[in-house]
Amino acid sequence: MQAAVGDRLHVHGNTVGEPDRVGEIVEVRGQEGAPPYLVRFQDGHTSLVFPGPDAVIESGSAGEEAKST
Repeated sequence: MQAAVGDRLHVHGNTVGEPDRVGEIVEVRGQEGAPPYLVRFQDGHTSLVFPGPDAVIESGSAGEEAKST
């Protein structure tokens, strides 16, 4: 998985009724776009995230395909 600042991290809910979470990647701490990522979520909190298999990176550039794990 690789990401850049400005990309979106979309974490799918893994339990019935749990909503998806979407946040903007504000810092990439791994080498060459690798995790972990500092993510600002829509509710305003910021967290250091090591994405799992339920997460997808959505490019910050319009028209580019989503990058998945």
